[in-house]
Amino acid sequence: MKRLAILLVPFLCSGLILGSIACVSSGEEATSIPMVQPSSAVTSEPQVMLEPVEITIGNFTDKTGPSAAPLSLIAMALEDTARYYNEENLIPGVKFKVISYDGQLDPSNDILGYEWLKNHGAEVLFTAVPSAAITLKPRLEKDKLVLFTVVPDQEAVEPPAYVFCVGTTLCEYHSYTLMKWIAENDPDFPQNRPARIGGAGLPTPYMEATLRGAKEYARAHPDQYDWAGGYVTIFKFDWQTEVEALKNCDYVIPPSLMNQFIEQYRSSGYEGRFIGTAINLAFFDFIDQDDVWDEIDGMRIIMPNWWWNEESEVVALAKDLLERYHPGEAEEIMRNSNAYLSVNTAYIIFEFMRETLEKVGPENFSSQALHDAASDFSIKIDGMETDSFNENKRLSRNWFAIYEFDAEERDLIRLNPNEYLDVMQEP
Repeated sequence: MKRLAILLVPFLCSGLILGSIACVSSGEEATSIPMVQPSSAVTSEPQVMLEPVEITIGNFTDKTGPSAAPLSLIAMALEDTARYYNEENLIPGVKFKVISYDGQLDPSNDILGYEWLKNHGAEVLFTAVPSAAITLKPRLEKDKLVLFTVVPDQEAVEPPAYVFCVGTTLCEYHSYTLMKWIAENDPDFPQNRPARIGGAGLPTPYMEATLRGAKEYARAHPDQYDWAGGYVTIFKFDWQTEVEALKNCDYVIPPSLMNQFIEQYRSSGYEGRFIGTAINLAFFDFIDQDDVWDEIDGMRIIMPNWWWNEESEVVALAKDLLERYHPGEAEEIMRNSNAYLSVNTAYIIFEFMRETLEKVGPENFSSQALHDAASDFSIKIDGMETDSFNENKRLSRNWFAIYEFDAEERDLIRLNPNEYLDVMQEP
């Protein structure tokens, strides 16, 4: 049943990625140096201590539906980051509160959840539910409420309005950028013919967009690639039909939960190199459970984020928050997936709000002020501009990196720590 529940939600992107919010307080908090320092003005005038302004963030999530287990880590990351900002007083005069609505991954609850969150004081919204951003876009524009999402869809962010995609970008852009990199950098890329490529997966928006992007790139570059087909099918454990259809491929895009497909592909004697995106990392613990390291060895992954074994400010922050608030679960959570690394997403959201608050003051904060501040927002992490918004840009992430599964290390390894790829927006 665990596989069935997780299979129904293969959309945690860059990410990204995702039930109930279960925050376990530690008895003793770990010390740390905040990534950001609280801003304060030095003055000789007597200071009047005022009650902090409370800003409520509404999280439209799934606590009891089929996506409850994976969504819990994204919800946990959001609440932990809010708690961190409050405890460190990183934005003086402001306290954050997170409230949640259980939409049970049922699109018919999208509007009900939106109205509930709004009526309970939510001034900013967040969701990792795929259907919500598109469904709610007209209401967000009418009510002038900002919604942050980690599940990007072109229809939700174009034309640009009140939906902001944070820490990632469109699934099609993943495919374009990865295929370009492979054609130019993979030493095994065929030299005297186009590489044959195809993929398989479940009929989810994420998987369909990934395969669509791969097909578009192959059709736009027939000298580099020959498209073998994208095979989208309903929930299943037996992938043999799709395996046979892709047996002669040089490159194969596997389903989001890929273990059984990969086992069947390799046991059939086929040698195509597996390639994928951050969604495949949402089920990292299954690679250990099924011990498919030899079969997956050499698989290339494109990701708009860092992995747990990298030296990065946001990875350090995520580890620190786990040790503060979930010390007994930290190792398991890190080995489980990339989901809690959505601390990166939450950090960008809170820094976006910080910049807005510095412009308008806590007493004047609103979603409209946040929307207006997006006209010239950018943020640096590890000394580089990683994310930005402007009047026409609602997809924050500006880069990708390439990783590889290493069977000997039993981990994901970044191929070139100093390489940051520009996001390709056209095939």
